[in-house]
Amino acid sequence: MTNNANHRIETIAIHAGQEPDPTTGAIMTPIYQTSTYVQNAPEDHKGYEYSRTDNPTRKAFQELMAGLEGGQFALAFASGMAAIDSVMRLLNPGDHTIVGNDVYGGTFRLFDKILSRYGLTFTYVNPANLDEVQAAIQPATKMIWLETPTNPNLALADIQAIAAMAPDHAWVAVDNTFASPYLQQPLALGADIVVHSTTKYLGGHSDVVGGAVVVNDEAMYQQLKFLQNAIGAVPGPQDVWLTMRGIKTLHLRMDRHSQNALQVAQFLADHPAFSEVIYPGLDTHPQHQLALRQMPRGQGGMISGIMHGGPGVARKLASRTKLFALAESLGGVESLIEHPFSMTHASTANSPIACNPGLVRFSVGVENVDDLIEDLQQALHGL
Repeated sequence: MTNNANHRIETIAIHAGQEPDPTTGAIMTPIYQTSTYVQNAPEDHKGYEYSRTDNPTRKAFQELMAGLEGGQFALAFASGMAAIDSVMRLLNPGDHTIVGNDVYGGTFRLFDKILSRYGLTFTYVNPANLDEVQAAIQPATKMIWLETPTNPNLALADIQAIAAMAPDHAWVAVDNTFASPYLQQPLALGADIVVHSTTKYLGGHSDVVGGAVVVNDEAMYQQLKFLQNAIGAVPGPQDVWLTMRGIKTLHLRMDRHSQNALQVAQFLADHPAFSEVIYPGLDTHPQHQLALRQMPRGQGGMISGIMHGGPGVARKLASRTKLFALAESLGGVESLIEHPFSMTHASTANSPIACNPGLVRFSVGVENVDDLIEDLQQALHGL
C-alpha cells in the first residue's frame, strides 16, 4: 500500500491504493473483470487464484478503505449487512453483545431473528448513557456494537469513553456509515472494528451496493479474511470501482451535506409541524458538544423530525415532497425522505427498540439548499 502516513484525508481519498497501472500508465484503477487467473504451475501464480478470494480492483479498494479510516487492514463485502454478518461470525455460541438501542432495522433483524438462533445473546442499551453501557457488561460480553450517530434518532455514542470502559475480552465495533471516515474515525478513538455500508456516503451516488470492515489487529484481519473467502459475500470489481470513483469526492460532498443539513435542520426546527427536530449540529441536540468534538469537520447530512400529527401526517409529508425523493437508503448526492416506522425500520415494530411512528428521516443531498427548503415549505403547507 502507498504510504499515506503524512497525507491528509482529502489526499488519501484520491490516491490511497490507486497507483497508475504499471502496464499502460492508466491513472484509474482497471476493472479486473475476471473470475480466475492463469497459473504457471500449481501454487505458482502472480498473487491471485480466484476472484472470490482476491481481485486486484478489490485489493485497491481495500487499501483505500484502510487509508481513509487510518487502519492497517480492510476487507470489502457485497453489502453493509454482509460486512456486519461477517464481523459477528468472529463470535461463538454463548457470547454476548451489547447493542445500541437505536440501530438500523436490518441490523436488528440480523441480530434478533437470525444470530440469536445460533446461541449469541444481545442486550440493547442507550449508547448515550455510559452507566447503562457499563451495567450491561457481563463476563460473556465479547462485543459492544455501536452506531453513532444512531439510525434514525441520531443519538451519539462517546466512542472514546466506551472503548475505555470495555473489558479486555470485548471488542468495540462502530458502524460509521452515517458519519463517514471524513467526519469521524472510530479507530483513532479506541474502537477495534469499523463497519460501513459503502452504499451510502462512500459510494455517494445511489448506484452501487457494498460494505467494508476496517481493523488494526492482524490476527482479527486474518480471521475476517478467512470468513470473507469462506462465505463468499464479496463485491464484484465494477462495484468496488464505482465506490472508489465516488470516494474521490467524499470530502467535497460531506462538507456540502453537512452545510445543507444544518440549514435544513434550522428551518425544520422553526416549523410548527414538528415537535422535535434531531440533528447533532443543532445546539439543541443533547450531545451537541460531543458532536463537535467527535465529528469536528461537520455533523453529517442526516436529520430526523418528529411530527405533531403522528404517523398519518408523517406519511403524508413523505409523499408530498418533490426534490426530496421518497426512497429508502441515504447518503447519495440527491436528497431523500422516508418514514422509518413503515420502511427501513419496519423490522423493529413491536420490539423494545421500535422507532417513533411520527418520525420522518431526511437524507439531505448536495443540491442548492434554498431549493430544498422551498420543497419542504410546499410539502408542509396545509399539514
